[in-house]
Formats: sequence, C-alpha cells, structure tokens
Amino acid sequence: MAKKKKITAEDIISFYMNYVLENEKQPSSVYKFSKSNNFDEAIFYNFFNSFETLEKEVFNAFYNYTIKALEADKAYLDFNNRTKLLSFYYTFFEMLTANRSYVVYALSKHKNKLKYVGILSKLKESFTNYITHLEIETIDLKQEKLEKIQQKTLNESAWIQLLITIKFWLDDTSSSFEKTDIFIEKSVNTTFDLLDTKPLQSIIDLGKFIYKEKINMNL
Repeated sequence: MAKKKKITAEDIISFYMNYVLENEKQPSSVYKFSKSNNFDEAIFYNFFNSFETLEKEVFNAFYNYTIKALEADKAYLDFNNRTKLLSFYYTFFEMLTANRSYVVYALSKHKNKLKYVGILSKLKESFTNYITHLEIETIDLKQEKLEKIQQKTLNESAWIQLLITIKFWLDDTSSSFEKTDIFIEKSVNTTFDLLDTKPLQSIIDLGKFIYKEKINMNL
C-alpha cells in the first residue's frame, strides 16, 4: 500500500491520541508509530521533534480550536472582556470534555501538581498571550516597568485560575459537568470584580491629591 503523503500536524495529533487511548501508553518509537499509520517517519519530524513535543501541541491544539470557534461567531468580537473570557472558558472546556478520555490520560500522573506540568507549557504561552491581548483594564501606574510587572502578574494569576479550573473539572462528577460551569461563572466574575479598577483608582487619585496639597501647604 502506498504511503500517505498529505499528512498534517492535526492528522498526526489525531493518530497519536487514538494510539494512546487504545494502548494506554506512548508509542515505542516514531518509526513504528509512523509505519502503523502509513506515512513516512520524516513527515513526523516536519512538525514535531519528539512525542513530548507532540503532547504539548495537543493541548495547544485545544486552545487553537477554541479560538477558531470563538472568532467564527461575529457576536464574540463585540463582547466586553468579561464576556469574552467567559466564552473562552465555556468553549475551551467543551473542547476538553469532547476529548476527556485523552485529557485524563495525559494529566493523570500530574493531577495534583498541574502548575509544574511541562505538557501544558504551550497552552500557557498561548493562553497568557490571549489574556494580554484582551487588554483587561488595570491600574494606570504611569510607569512602563511597573505596568509590565502588573501585566505579568495578571497573566500568571489568569493562568493559575485556568489550572485550578482544569483541576476542578477533572474531579467533577456532576451531570454534564454542570458544577464546572458554575465554578467558571463564579470564578471569572469574581476575578473581574476584584480587577474593577475604578474604586481603587479613585482612592489612588485622592491619595495623590492629598499628598500634593499637603506638600503645597507646607511650602
């Protein structure tokens, strides 16, 4: 049988997910894996340099499919940041649920220490980039260095929140994972409530005013 030539990264990811679900282990070699799926080994290396790299891309693919689905909905572009992030969460976890058997397999050894799982590093990179581009309103510190630190802190906090939600979803035994949906709504809304900068900005502005007036009165 002639070997397949038109193989995409998505095809290889699909082959890999099917293999580990059927065999409950990683393929023993790229050669055997490629041969069993009827394509040249070299094609694998056009996209990935190892199975470990491929595993990272699986979770990044879930992210990419999520973004593609969101951007296909014209209404999404007009959502405010809170609604956009909620939409991301709901769509992303629908994607995870559709592939739950694989996700549980891939994360089973790291269930209680997801923060340190290298398999999620590509997902973290993409997700924190997504958070940055949401341009969530933060306090105007008027110093570029401090604002960069503030954005980095926001990105890390958002990432930790996503990890906590993944952990909650992994442990969720409710019908249709309805408890995860509730957790998503409450956690995202709480985060945005805490990020509401208007009251805090007003306090900062008042403090600056009082400080300035006190200095002037002492002159």
